[in-house]
Amino acid sequence: MKVLGIESSCDECAAAVVENGRFILSSVVATQIPFHEAWNGVVPEIASRKHTEWIMTVAEEALKQAGLGPDGIDGVAATSRPGLLGSLLVGLTFAKAFAFSRGLPFIACDHMLAHLYAPRLVHAPEQETEFPPYPFIGLLVSGGHSIICRVEDFDTVTVLGTTIDDAVGEAFDKVAKFYGFGYPGGVCIDKLATKGDSGAFRFPLPNLHKGSHDYDLSYSGLKTAVINQLEQFRIKKPASDEAEKANIAASFQKTAVDILLRSLFRAVDDTGISTIVAGGGVAANSCLRSSLASRKDLHCVFPPLELCGDNGAMIAGLGYQYLARGETSSLNVSASARVSGFKRKYP
Repeated sequence: MKVLGIESSCDECAAAVVENGRFILSSVVATQIPFHEAWNGVVPEIASRKHTEWIMTVAEEALKQAGLGPDGIDGVAATSRPGLLGSLLVGLTFAKAFAFSRGLPFIACDHMLAHLYAPRLVHAPEQETEFPPYPFIGLLVSGGHSIICRVEDFDTVTVLGTTIDDAVGEAFDKVAKFYGFGYPGGVCIDKLATKGDSGAFRFPLPNLHKGSHDYDLSYSGLKTAVINQLEQFRIKKPASDEAEKANIAASFQKTAVDILLRSLFRAVDDTGISTIVAGGGVAANSCLRSSLASRKDLHCVFPPLELCGDNGAMIAGLGYQYLARGETSSLNVSASARVSGFKRKYP
């Protein structure tokens, strides 16, 4: 079964064709970074307009790269939640229209579940490896979400911990914007941090001592410390202005990753599950990857770098699983900006 996947939850206009939920026949991602760079962040109105302009061309290119015409597609999947509402509606509406016009089964997909599915995907049979059995611990980290969950199946997750304020990727973006590190913030900080001393500043970890928040995360305190209280946490003086920037990036990144890992490892210890599957844009972060790789007692699975960001292949792969099970979505289904349980309040 060949499934066309459409992803438009934020600022990447993406389409892909995946066969049998496993093999990527094509994957096209049209990035909007140049259009949002001036604002150091995604402007929702610009994002939705660009999706409207590009979605047809991107889908056509995905079919072309797969060597297929519209009649070669067996099903259609699209992101319906969570994300920017205007952007979601563009991709979702296009996918429903494609499915309706061709008489194809259609399925609406959860963007975050698709990120968890991304490590399953390969470009050729010789690249296949055995995907870890359920259950495992899922680590979903992006600009909008930070989720630690127990995963029982491709569509069955129990959220153990999530952010009570900023997501980890959001914190990266805001720190990068304040210091002028560049855009996208996560990529720029990761690169700059390689030149810095992560021990130059000792930023605080959050203390969620009220209520039951053993696995929850918080990044507003770290963001405030880095932006507004820098001198309070200084350990070393820089040799130059460039060294100062690199030290801030390295120290911030290390603390941001430490916050994630503290809650993640607590979940691993309490559940007894030693397999971790990561997904989302921040899963490309080199510090996070190397820190997890250093834990030889854990089996950590990451998507390839090109599948960490938003893409249509993960939507097509996840969609196949539903369609193969005989599930479809009504063409009346609409988009939703949020998913209940993916963020929590404190205490």
